Amino acid sequence: MLQILGQTEGNVIATKAIEKLTKSDYAVLLPVLINRLQTYEKIRWYFEMENFQGWELKAFWQDVKFDVQHANDFEKIAMVGDKKWQEWMADLMKPFTNAEIEFFELKDREKAFEWIKKAIE
Repeated sequence: MLQILGQTEGNVIATKAIEKLTKSDYAVLLPVLINRLQTYEKIRWYFEMENFQGWELKAFWQDVKFDVQHANDFEKIAMVGDKKWQEWMADLMKPFTNAEIEFFELKDREKAFEWIKKAIE
């Protein structure tokens, strides 16, 4: 399940992924991302993972297609989770985008929000 969080404003999109992401989650998320890209040159994404277990296959395919098409449309991505593989996932994404990507533990979610909103120096 995917929730769009209240901190979504301007070019910041804040989401929380709970357990598994499905194709229907992407039916909600992709219009939000595309809408922001029509207004802002670059977007920033806060992606929190709670009991995150990955993607259903069709959802994973939706994610890959979007990421390939929009790899350079992200300015910053804050990945927030509690498992080592989630941190590795953040590291694996780095070669495929120009975005700054940082991993934060769940206990540091406020720090992650501060980071995602802070201007790049």
